[in-house]
Amino acid sequence: MAGDTLLPFVPGDVVLLPPSILHRWEFDADSVDAAGNVCYLMVAFSHEFVLRCIGLFPEVRNRLKDVVFPENAWKFGTHASLLIRQTLVRANDADELGRLCEMIRLLPVLFTSTDYTLAGRPMRIDRDVRRMQQICTYVMRHYVHPIALDDIAAEVGMNRSAFCSYFKRCKGMTFSQFVTQYRLNTACELLRRSRKQVSEICYEVGFNDFPHFVRVFTQAMGVSPSKYRKMESQ
Repeated sequence: MAGDTLLPFVPGDVVLLPPSILHRWEFDADSVDAAGNVCYLMVAFSHEFVLRCIGLFPEVRNRLKDVVFPENAWKFGTHASLLIRQTLVRANDADELGRLCEMIRLLPVLFTSTDYTLAGRPMRIDRDVRRMQQICTYVMRHYVHPIALDDIAAEVGMNRSAFCSYFKRCKGMTFSQFVTQYRLNTACELLRRSRKQVSEICYEVGFNDFPHFVRVFTQAMGVSPSKYRKMESQ
């Protein structure tokens, strides 16, 4: 479901979801792989990122002059979906600089393509739901780096104390616990899907101390990162 629309999707489909679109995916039992997982590629970026790229790089500016950000969700057609999937696969296998390059390469495809159909319109949603969406999007964009409580609180128009109380009430955990959980989930995905060294994954998901990462991972998952990778590869 994207916004006000419920649509069927099949492997290989690509969807662009603006920040205003509330969405939920439901998967059939036969869509999982042998390990019981559903595999997908996702990239999250802000309108500010696009505008900065336009301001910094003439090559991007020439392609995205007068860009208009869509308010509705788009489902791309066969040709555009293939181009986007190929770019996302390359980005997924690249280092940080490589991912940035692929992201910049992706922008003109996303915003100049006419190969798409409407996949959903925004719905009026509760203020708390929208605020939590904003928080989750911020974490997805910034989890690689330290996230200060003052920064995330300012992002949603709250002071630090009010934000901490609000987040604990809504999520049943502290914001720090939520960020750690997101980083660990991302680390698990990288351990399953990539050949990167465990130490490289540690820093890539936002931990700045390798022994601390191993300790937190082991406490949460019951096994060390290396053992987790071996278990998942069997």
